[in-house]
Amino acid sequence: MATFIMFGTYSAEALKGMSPARTQQITDVIKKFGGEVQGLYATLGAQDLVFILTLPGIEQAMQVSVALNKMTGISFATAPAVTAAEFDKIMAAV
Repeated sequence: MATFIMFGTYSAEALKGMSPARTQQITDVIKKFGGEVQGLYATLGAQDLVFILTLPGIEQAMQVSVALNKMTGISFATAPAVTAAEFDKIMAAV
């Protein structure tokens, strides 16, 4: 499983659908594509939401991003992430 950080930005339409039920639907979509939620956060600033997920790979990350956008109207920017320890191992070969 790989870790991905998803940064979400609300549209005016997406704001109308906010609810605990939609949050559950979001979690269900992530699980549908083999993912697990590590954290879901509402934030202030440039992004409105930050999701920390584990997913099988980049293909599933793309599927989750598009599926959630279609379902909610929230735009997502998704980035793969590694721990500092993993990064150190990767960079040891450089």
